[in-house]
Amino acid sequence: MAKETKKNLVTIRLNGTRLELTEGDITEFVVDAIVNPANEKLELGTGVAGAIREKGGPSIQKECDRIGGTAVGTAVITGAGDLQIKHVIHAVGPRLGEGDEDRKLASAVRASLALADRHGLKSIAIPAISTGNFGFPVNRCARVTLTEIHRYLQGGTKLERVVVCVFDKEAFSTFRNELRRGFR
Repeated sequence: MAKETKKNLVTIRLNGTRLELTEGDITEFVVDAIVNPANEKLELGTGVAGAIREKGGPSIQKECDRIGGTAVGTAVITGAGDLQIKHVIHAVGPRLGEGDEDRKLASAVRASLALADRHGLKSIAIPAISTGNFGFPVNRCARVTLTEIHRYLQGGTKLERVVVCVFDKEAFSTFRNELRRGFR
């Protein structure tokens, strides 16, 4: 069984769902699904996607290849291969500079949460989508991601736990500050 290693943790309750903000390795979380910040071709490259490929084995990429791709702002779901979870949700966020990035990121977050709900999942871990190779600023990602999660949880969900998992102290601090500001 995977073991969660958390370096920092903030927990709040939103309409019966536990929202956690933490720093750690998303591939080690004990949740039903983790979100892969994917590209449109669903190629598991570097960063979080590379860790998922490495730890989950080749079956995840094979499923992605069968799906073929998905548009920016959308998400698809696959099995989790050798990871100790049920599913990987592949959400395609925007690249900085392509236009309308905040709306596209919000759409990718919402699509991930909705897929988890449609598949009857109770818990999901979401990284800072688009902040790696896609160059999206962490502060904007924090605002958009947390606001969209808050909006989604207002609408009645079966999700019991939503984890926002970031990889380093700086990102954690940025997300924590945004969480303290409240939802808008």
